[in-house]
Amino acid sequence: MTAEPAPARARRTSLALLGARPVPAVFWIPALAVGVAMLLPLAYLVVRAAGGGEEAWDLVLRPRTAYVLGRTVLLAAVVSAASIALAVPLAWLTVRTDMRFRRIWAVLVALPLVVPSYVGAFLLISAFGPRGILQQALEAFLGIERLPAVIYGLPGAAFTLTLLSYPYVYLTVRGLLADLDPSLEESARSLGHGGWSVARRVTLPLLRPAIAAGAILVALYTLSDFGAVSLLRYETFTWAIYQQYQTLFDRSAAAAMSLMLVFIAVAALWGESVTRGRLRYYAGASGSARQQRVVRLGRWRWAAQAYCASVLVVALVLPMAVLAYWLARGVAAGEQIDFLWAAARNSAYSSGLAAAAAVALAVPVAIVSVRYPSLFSRVVERASHVGYALPGLVVALSLVYFASNYAPLVYQTVWLLVLAYVVLHLPAALGAARASLSRSSPRLEEAARGLGRSPFNAMMTVTVPIMRRGVLAGAALVFLISVKELPATLILGPLGFKTLATYVWSATSEAFFARAAAPALALILMSSLPMALLMMRGERARP
Repeated sequence: MTAEPAPARARRTSLALLGARPVPAVFWIPALAVGVAMLLPLAYLVVRAAGGGEEAWDLVLRPRTAYVLGRTVLLAAVVSAASIALAVPLAWLTVRTDMRFRRIWAVLVALPLVVPSYVGAFLLISAFGPRGILQQALEAFLGIERLPAVIYGLPGAAFTLTLLSYPYVYLTVRGLLADLDPSLEESARSLGHGGWSVARRVTLPLLRPAIAAGAILVALYTLSDFGAVSLLRYETFTWAIYQQYQTLFDRSAAAAMSLMLVFIAVAALWGESVTRGRLRYYAGASGSARQQRVVRLGRWRWAAQAYCASVLVVALVLPMAVLAYWLARGVAAGEQIDFLWAAARNSAYSSGLAAAAAVALAVPVAIVSVRYPSLFSRVVERASHVGYALPGLVVALSLVYFASNYAPLVYQTVWLLVLAYVVLHLPAALGAARASLSRSSPRLEEAARGLGRSPFNAMMTVTVPIMRRGVLAGAALVFLISVKELPATLILGPLGFKTLATYVWSATSEAFFARAAAPALALILMSSLPMALLMMRGERARP
């Protein structure tokens, strides 16, 4: 018997230690590269904060920092709770009831997700601010010259972020609610429980993982928001970090504060895992073949329609009407809108590159995670989610440091901006690709390998086509989110590279609402297309 060469035996043994079976190099090498790249921002924060000396940490330990920390946590908690209260009834009405046009409502109430937070904040200020549209109307009829600035601070920031982030909870809860095994609730009814008792004892506990998952997305979104809190003058960590960088040019202090923000995000993720617990929910054998019970609303049908319409009017219709008002005023005053084509082209170009790069990098990570479960795959997958817990400002600062010191060729280029988008939004592409691959049998790829195809050939001819729908959905999500990204675009955008987001920000920060209307409207319309396509595809796929 011929002895196996020592290097080959050691390599096979080391790969076997990573999981039940060796991971082909064509998968684990790019997956490892993705995981390492995603950890760059965190490594930068540690290095920069450690090099800041005592001054940076003295800033972190000041009472003022604790005060800002409390405000940040309070805002995240209020927005998460309000989003749950708003979204869970919407999900139930559009899935389980006989409400008229519920499939149309299902698509429409998810669309506020496409409105950037800084656009929502500027619309709130321009409509209800001390010198906004409402004040002008009241001055014409009642002589009121100035409204109180009650929309600033916590009320305005919480209101704006809730209306724009509740779709995170709505989409996750709606997806699980539509897939629940109907036999579980039927068993409770057969034991004599009424509708409210079934909802409290069975349905809501089953929805707890989806509610927790959506709430953590809302909390992370709130923690990383910069546009709304800055325009509405509610100081949070992201605003404080930006001030440290932009005003004082103190990157060490900014890095130390960013690490605190990372700790808050990690604590939020830990809290979500505790809330979810160790419970796992699986459909029974009959769950996939039986139709769910449709609740007859009866006389409550009009109340349900009114609730959905009210949410949609406040979250989407009124903002669009305010945008149309300012656009009309701007055009009448001679505002130029010819810059929109170049800005829209830059937005579509950078976001399209980010979407393509994100799905290309997500595929090997998804394959390793699903097909080769191991310690290695878990570590790589967790590392790929680090960027989502960081605000765009922090990721941008880390990439500036990396490019200026180690990759000057990409500094001040669109490729560095695309890399920031990928680091921030890779989890969106990874989650969609992983979900689509999890639903297919691994025997298909094994059969291709058994016919003599290489791992790479089997991936390209069998695995990737299986993942096609998930990959396309992930690309659409990454494009949608990247188009709205503001802090990373402000810091990493090349000189002269203006996007719709930066045009909106520059105009709104100076209170030029008429000038901001056209790019804001174009930004919302550009974001609405992938969102509407995703929702309509999901509705067509449902029974």
